[in-house]
Amino acid sequence: MKTLRQLLSSKRQPLAVVSPNDAVLHALKVMADHDVGALLVLDGERLVGIFSERDYARKIALHGKASKDTQVSEIMSDKVLYVSLDRTVSECMAIMSEKHFRHLPVLDDDQQVVGIVSIGDLVKETICEQEFIIRQLEQYIAG
Repeated sequence: MKTLRQLLSSKRQPLAVVSPNDAVLHALKVMADHDVGALLVLDGERLVGIFSERDYARKIALHGKASKDTQVSEIMSDKVLYVSLDRTVSECMAIMSEKHFRHLPVLDDDQQVVGIVSIGDLVKETICEQEFIIRQLEQYIAG
């Protein structure tokens, strides 16, 4: 099973981040530009939160707040569970399933943000691994 270090090395997308002081409208534009469902919220280089489509739907849209007048810090999730680069795809799937998360920040040994994985990233990797195993078994049986 791949580690997050291996998985992130194959992701070519730049990391999508915002500041806690940014307007929610700006964060939504960044999400759209990067085609992602969540952004890491960094104060300098320090992870202080995560902002997701779910945060927007539940804390802005449902409460009638204005995206241009609300700061990310007001609605972001500030209790962020993160994982290290040595975690495996299956360990992260278990964490995300148990906690009902769709996105999981990844930090290195120095507590610096190095990436984020989505449940989609993990499912895609799991499917690729299963397809590889099936091909290997088919070759073994045929061989």
